Amino acid sequence: MRYFLELSYNGKNYHGWQNQPNAISVQEVVEKSLSTLLNQSIAIVGAGRTDAGVHAKQMFAHFDTEVFFEVIDLIYKLNSFLPKDISVQDIFEVKPDVHARFHAVSRAYLYRIALSKDVFTYDESYYVKPDLDLNKMKEATKLLLGHKDFQCFSKSNTDVNTYNCYIMTADWEFVENELQFRIKADRFLRNMVRAIVGTLINIGLGKLKVEDMHSILASKNRSEAGFSVPAHGLYLTEVEYPETIKLK
Repeated sequence: MRYFLELSYNGKNYHGWQNQPNAISVQEVVEKSLSTLLNQSIAIVGAGRTDAGVHAKQMFAHFDTEVFFEVIDLIYKLNSFLPKDISVQDIFEVKPDVHARFHAVSRAYLYRIALSKDVFTYDESYYVKPDLDLNKMKEATKLLLGHKDFQCFSKSNTDVNTYNCYIMTADWEFVENELQFRIKADRFLRNMVRAIVGTLINIGLGKLKVEDMHSILASKNRSEAGFSVPAHGLYLTEVEYPETIKLK
């Protein structure tokens, strides 16, 4: 039987989601915990990858097992077994051919920018000068909508068949003493959100003009875009699936 696991994690202590040969990953820790509790070797497949230091408020992964378990009981045991920076919210059965990565219809990310130094959120947001021109950043953000090819924001040497992404929403808002960027798309390229945010910050600081976004997108060249903001301010916030994936 195939199950979906819904979880969240603070990525500070991990080298990303995906298993690494010489570094600890979220996937590795969850697999070991599930394997121990179900007394069999369990491999999980995530909805996507998050880079080292990136957080997830919502991540999904699927796994297969024939071992019977009570859902509420396994969730409690997992949360007791897992370290404090990984939490499981739900486990539910899905159709046997459903894939956590390929059946996702959209993903959403949040990037948090602190406008003043806060010792309690310093490791959870990126501290930037408070004199950003938000109107220009919003204007440049609108230019992302309707565009298809985002190679200029992709990490070099990425093994993908296409650089096309459909961005559904993207915008900025003030939340208390933070400037927050939210973006939702059908898929994202490696490093894409961090490169977009870095480019928009450069526009907000006056290092780039709003109209420069046109030439950056047309260039398909990563070196034409802005810097990549640090990973610790980035959060995967939502992964959406069709309701039909669940077994009734």
